Amino acid sequence: MNINVSEFKANCLELIDEVATTHEPLVIGKRGKPLVKLVPIVDETPKSMFGYMKGTVTIHGDILVPQDELWSAESGDEDDLYAGLRPGEGKK
Repeated sequence: MNINVSEFKANCLELIDEVATTHEPLVIGKRGKPLVKLVPIVDETPKSMFGYMKGTVTIHGDILVPQDELWSAESGDEDDLYAGLRPGEGKK
């Protein structure tokens, strides 16, 4: 948002509060020429990565029991992928 210096002077406290709440910068000018920019202070302390996604996941149904689907580990249909990887297997 752009504003004239005389208007800023008359409403500076309200404009400062608005910039602080909306986080939108305010450009203050004189005679149509931009002079300064009023921006909110950003908290620069690093936030902990622990729990930063709290509340962003929705769980639908039971997550512990597979739904009518047999896992490959239970059915053995991928055993050929692991052939020769067990200790003592494939050695002569």
